This record gives sequence, structure tokens and C-alpha cells, in this order.
Amino acid sequence: MRTRVTDMFGIEFPIFAFSHCRDVVAAVSRAGGMGVLGALYFTPEELEIELKWIDDHVDGRPYGVDVVMPASYAGSDLDVDSPADLVARLQGMIPQGHRAFVEDLLARHGVPPLDGSDSGKVLLGWTDATARPQVEVALRHPIALLANALGPPPADVVEQAHAKGVKVAALASTPRHAVKQVEVGVDVVVAQGTEAGGHTGEISTMVLIPQVVDAVDVPVLAAGGIGSGRQMAAGMALGAEGVWTGSIWLAVEEADTSETVRRRIIAATSRDTVRSRSWTGKPARLLKNEWTDAWESAESPGTLPMPLQFMLISDALRRIGRSDATELATFPAGQIIGAMNQVKPAKQVVFEMVEEYVEAMERLGRITRDESRDE
Repeated sequence: MRTRVTDMFGIEFPIFAFSHCRDVVAAVSRAGGMGVLGALYFTPEELEIELKWIDDHVDGRPYGVDVVMPASYAGSDLDVDSPADLVARLQGMIPQGHRAFVEDLLARHGVPPLDGSDSGKVLLGWTDATARPQVEVALRHPIALLANALGPPPADVVEQAHAKGVKVAALASTPRHAVKQVEVGVDVVVAQGTEAGGHTGEISTMVLIPQVVDAVDVPVLAAGGIGSGRQMAAGMALGAEGVWTGSIWLAVEEADTSETVRRRIIAATSRDTVRSRSWTGKPARLLKNEWTDAWESAESPGTLPMPLQFMLISDALRRIGRSDATELATFPAGQIIGAMNQVKPAKQVVFEMVEEYVEAMERLGRITRDESRDE
């Protein structure tokens, strides 16, 4: 398999695997694809540890890092001295009514509070100020790709990456977004359809990919509900030069997914996800349950803009995760979840995708040859 992205990164298969788990990232890269570590949940110090581990376990294969540097968010115009100052200012912007709604929801489901020393990370890398330290850490390591999950990355960040010999990718949910990303110097565009887990737009993958391919002259990766070789072949037929995958790695053997969540993934269908603002304030596809339903109910005060929504619910998510209230436990998941019914090693998932891709292309080749004979 050879496309511009396999040549660009020196990989065997144009399969990019986004995961917050370092073991998955390393396993996919060793298998011939490219693992991409989601940096969002890590402090700069934690990210340093994760990347050092990947450096030591990837066998010299290329890997990437994904950050979140949204173009717009609440508080982007604040004049602050430090990330801690930003957190304090943003906390003051969260209405008390929203805090009361969350507490009432947890109380109705019997979710106990955390002890005083166990509060979570309330901001993460949802802002420019908190994502830049993650970028600095990432560029100190031999990464091959820096990806931005929400819109075009800042032009100076693209320049910093290029100065280190690192390629830059960014996700796009419309052709217009893709053009903006190329204008700031992005090397690869990930065309992500609405079927995707996490932040996603409204256009389906099948419709979006050819529109983005026609709009830009850089390599395009197909994303959004992709988890099989047949889907990979379809994306390539539409003009993509590889695939960007995410949800399928939640249930592999190497994933640090809890057994409770893993069981829910295996049991879920493709109708069990929903686009909701209840996680970060921006539309994201999540596992549908009583949490997402509550934020759409008549009693809901409505969601807050990014990053206030996650700051509001961060401790609540930790409380839910440590309780028996599984009916409230939600997480980003794409519609491919309906096809995830087995736990396999990441390497096997990669090889099965490649084998199925080859079979699909051979089947299409036979159809073409048969039609030629008929003529």
C-alpha cells in the first residue's frame, strides 16, 4: 500500500490510530500504521512521561501527538498571567444554577462526593494557554505528526512543528474548514464525518470526503465511523489517501478501558450514540444514556460554551466513574461502536483491516474485469 501519506511518514499502512492510551499508540505503530496519542487529559509533566514511554516501546517507528487548540472558546479574550489565573477566572463564569443542576442529577442517582483531596483536572488542554505547554513537550520528542483536533492550529504552532521536521494534521468537518487549515500550512487534512466519536460536524463521511479532496491539494485522511477494511477501501475510492480511526481502539486488548465500559461498548449498537454538547460545550458524539438525556430535558439549564462545560462537569465525571451509577457514565464513541463485538490485540485489528481492504479491492477488480469482458 503506497500513498502520499505512507511516503510522508515512512509507514507500511495508511492507518492512523487516535488513542489516549500509550500502549495502543505503540502497538499500532509497531504493526505498521501510525499511533497518535491524545494529549488532552495529560498535564505537561504527565505527557512527558507518556511520550518517553512511547519512545522506548515503539521500536523506532513513527507516531504522533494530538492536541486541542480550538479557534474559539469562552475566555479567549481574557488577559491572564498564567493557566492557574485562567482557571480561576473561568470558574467565576460558571453560573450557580448549572452547578446546582449537576449536583441534583448526581444526587438523584446516588453518586457520592469525592473526598476533599480528590478533585479532578478541570480545564485540561481545551484552551490555547493550556495546550501550548503540551505542544512544547511533544516537540521535544521524535514525533512525526502533530495533529489539532478542533479547527486550524495557530500558524506559529505550525511553524514550530515544521522547524522540527514534524508534519501537521488537522480535523475538518466541512470543505471550508479544510481550506482554512491548508491556508495556515497544515500538511494533512483529516476529513471527519458526523459518524465519528468525539467532536464532530453534521456531514456524513461518504458525502464529506470527496468534497474535501476536491477542495484542497494536500493528502486527505478519511475519518468518521471507520473501523474495517471495506470502509477503508471506500474512503480511498473517494479520494482519501489513508484513514483516521479512533473508537475501534477503545476495546482492544491494550486499551486502558475499564471492564465496565468495555462491556458497554461490546453490547452497544450504532444507534446508541448521540451528538451532544453535554461533554465540552461543543457538539461531540457520545454514548447515549441518562446523562446525555438529562442535558436535553426540560429541566436542563442548557450547556455552557467550551471550556466552561467540561470545567463544570469534570469532578462529576470522576464521581460517576467511581460509583455504581453506570447509567450516567458516558464517553466519546462513534457509530462504528455497533460493529465492535470482540476484544482483540491492536496488531490483529490492523492486519484484519489491511486484509479486508485487499479483498475489497480485489472484488472491485473482478467486477471491472467482468464488465470489460462483457463489452
